[in-house]
Amino acid sequence: MADLLSVPPAPTENVAFFFDLDGTLAGIKPHPDHVAIPEPVRDALFRLSQRHAGAVALISGRSMAELDRLASPYRFPLAGVHGAERRDINGKTHIVSLAQETALRVGQQLSMALETLPGCELETKGMAFALHYRQAPQYESAIVALAQEIVSHFPELALQPGKCVVEIKPKGIDKGAAITAFMQEAPFLGKRPFFIGDDLTDEAGFAAVNKLGGISIKVGAGDTQAKSRLPDVAAVHQWLQNAADNQEQNAQTDRRDGYESLSRSI
Repeated sequence: MADLLSVPPAPTENVAFFFDLDGTLAGIKPHPDHVAIPEPVRDALFRLSQRHAGAVALISGRSMAELDRLASPYRFPLAGVHGAERRDINGKTHIVSLAQETALRVGQQLSMALETLPGCELETKGMAFALHYRQAPQYESAIVALAQEIVSHFPELALQPGKCVVEIKPKGIDKGAAITAFMQEAPFLGKRPFFIGDDLTDEAGFAAVNKLGGISIKVGAGDTQAKSRLPDVAAVHQWLQNAADNQEQNAQTDRRDGYESLSRSI
C-alpha cells in the first residue's frame, strides 16, 4: 500500500502532469452536476501548464464538454469518458464510437431496467453509459449484475466499476491508454508523467505511469498500484497550490539569475 508520507514535491523540470477530476481536483457530491473545481485550483492548474509548455491534462470519466465547463475559462488537453474521447494540445480530437445500433439497444435496455431501481440514474455519454447508485446504495449488487448482463451480450463493451457508479464503455479504453497516447506527442513527449487520481478507474492510469517511470499518487484510502498517497481532496489542492507557487518562484529566480549574469557580462 502506498505510504501517506511519501508524496514527493512536484518536479520543476521535464515533467507532464495528469489529473483526475471527481475525488481529486473536486470533492465527490451527491449528484455529478453539483461538482465544481474551485477557482484557485483552476488558476493553479493554468499556472502549472504555463510553466510546462502546456503539459497538463485532465483525465476523467466525464465528457470533454463537461471538463471544459468545469475548467473554464481555461482550456487544457483532455481525455474524457476514460479516454474514449481525447483532445490534444492543438485541439485535435480522437473519438472512439459505438455502432449506432449497439448504443441504441444498450441505452433502451438500461433505461427499462432502471425503472425498477428508484434512485439510480443512467448517464448516457454517446459511446459509454454510467449507472449511478450514490443515492440508492442498496441497489449496488443489482446495478453490478445489470452491467455484467449487458456486457455479456455485447463483446465490444467492458465494465468499469467506480465509486457508487458502474460504467459500460468500449473495450480497450481506459485512462492508462489515454495517458500513454498523450505521452507519445508534444508537449508531453520525452517528459516524466505525474498522475493523481482517487478511484478504481484511475488504477490503469497508475499502472501506465509506473511503467513509464513516472510518479503515481492515490487520493484517499484503499488498495492501489500508485506509489504515493494523499489523504483527501484538500491535500491535493494544497499540493497543487504549492507546486504552482514553486514553479513561479523558480521561474523568477531563473529570470533574476539570468539578468544578473547579463549585468556582470556587461
